[in-house]
Amino acid sequence: MAKSTGVRPVRKWFRRICILFGLLLIVLALFVYFIFLYPFWGMPFNGQRHTQVPITPSWALECWLWEDDVNTAAYVDELLAGYREHDIPVRTILIDSPWSTRYNDFIVDEELYPNPEEWFPKLEEQGYRVVLWMTSMVDSQNKDTAILDSTDWFQEASEKGYLAGGDYQVKWWKGRGGFIDYSNPEAMQWWRGMQHQVFDWGIDGWKLDGSATFFSSFWGKFPIPYQKTAEGWMTTREYMDHYYRDEYQHGLTQNPEFVTLARSIDRPFTHPEGFAPFDAAPVTWVGDQRHTWKSRESPHEDDPGKGDLVREGAEGIEEALRDILHAADLGYCVIGSDVAGFSGSEIPPRLYIRWAQFSTFCGLFLNGGHGERRLWKRSEQELDIIRKFSWLHTELVPFMYSRIVACHHGGPPLMEPIEGEYHYLFGDAFLVAPIYRDSLEREVHLPPGRWRNFFDDQEVLEGPKVFTHEFPLEEFPVYVREGAIIPMNVSRAYTGIGDASSEGFLTLNLYPDLNESSSFELHSEGIEESTIIEMNPQGNGLEVSLTGSPHLHRLRVLVEEPPTQISLNGFPMNTGWEYSEEEARLTIQNSRWESAVYRIDF
Repeated sequence: MAKSTGVRPVRKWFRRICILFGLLLIVLALFVYFIFLYPFWGMPFNGQRHTQVPITPSWALECWLWEDDVNTAAYVDELLAGYREHDIPVRTILIDSPWSTRYNDFIVDEELYPNPEEWFPKLEEQGYRVVLWMTSMVDSQNKDTAILDSTDWFQEASEKGYLAGGDYQVKWWKGRGGFIDYSNPEAMQWWRGMQHQVFDWGIDGWKLDGSATFFSSFWGKFPIPYQKTAEGWMTTREYMDHYYRDEYQHGLTQNPEFVTLARSIDRPFTHPEGFAPFDAAPVTWVGDQRHTWKSRESPHEDDPGKGDLVREGAEGIEEALRDILHAADLGYCVIGSDVAGFSGSEIPPRLYIRWAQFSTFCGLFLNGGHGERRLWKRSEQELDIIRKFSWLHTELVPFMYSRIVACHHGGPPLMEPIEGEYHYLFGDAFLVAPIYRDSLEREVHLPPGRWRNFFDDQEVLEGPKVFTHEFPLEEFPVYVREGAIIPMNVSRAYTGIGDASSEGFLTLNLYPDLNESSSFELHSEGIEESTIIEMNPQGNGLEVSLTGSPHLHRLRVLVEEPPTQISLNGFPMNTGWEYSEEEARLTIQNSRWESAVYRIDF
């Protein structure tokens, strides 16, 4: 009989070792997940984000303004007066830090902002909305406020149990402090009590900066993303959700049109699931970028923004594009960035123009950060172009608001990334291919369909198509789909879509597809019933109808030949319309508050 060679026992032990090693890997993976990934990103990573986005009030879709070099009421007044004088639209003024006497006591520093009980209501009387910067930190040491040392204040809050982790503190970019405990009702009563006065003065929102990402503690000498609260151990992700949700929900109890400006994405490797939960993200921004075209490069010695006080690095407009489209891909709806970037000293003029044009086709137009924001003190070209595009963004509010309501009810976000470098759809009407290099040329990838250049719309382009085109500084790579229905509020002549006589009318900018019907559901703030706008080709003519909630309206129809006859609700229209051969535009104005059916024969 042959003797055993010992092969089977060796294989048996090898299998056992492999199984043991596999189990150790599983345990290690679970340890890494629950210690590092779950606390930061949740389980599943994006599960808590899959909820409805809020309906953003229409005021927050208009232009925002702020600056971060001179933080005083006098400078805000000068800035707003200059924008009024030069007819540049501003609806929201953002007051960034420092405005309080320490972080975050919500007491206005009256050396910087005298008589706040009069100043804030005056801004409201002038038609502005006011958003104040805040974080979740209770500081013992402050970087740039009137009270630099607030140790006693911090210790009192800690001893009363208002802070997560007791006397635990972290360093952050505005000093050193602890985290307000959102799970402690007494802490919340104290916190809301401090906020009460600025709410009484009529503020409309918080800019919730990203301090909640520092929420953590130590396991011995080992940092972990957990912290002890009144309700027990809380993860970083859970604390972030409390921060964004609780501040937004409380704000709504004080002001039904309240918003929070929250971070959506801040570079893909930092909370790739998104900072704010969708349901607490009425308005979001990405940041912080520099005043530069360059990305993934080191700043040159002659870069005027190289010594920025806030953040080093050379990520510019490309970083904003990447992060905004990442946020849109996740499902955020209203997204923007600081026009021309946040940090640096000098803003290159062409960068300012191109970034403003890109922001025109974002839900948030946020003109602010470091650098000169008084456009009348910059070049005349910057003033003229940025004013034009600021008004275009303002005119598009009815279009944007309707798409946001649709997104709230389960439709797609306002921005949808598509094929092509940084290309995206804006609503159901526009293709945008932002310029991200200091060049007039841009390669454009048109999707299937029939498209027109929004700024020179006489030529039809058949997609799919890839081509390179030169865009002067007055224009931007935006294409409008045939069949598009674009409701707008027009009151100026800067964009060429109307003029002062358009004010008070809903302008319907129409691009008929004479081979296919199209429709748009218009939602108007404060009006429960929507308006259905339809375009239907009818033989040698076109039918345009408005049903549902009535509006004073003005049709602006792209047609290549003058009409032979126009009827309204079955009756011929002999007046109230005109045709421009130069613009290939038919304009019809209706001052009657009723549903309307137009028949246009050619």
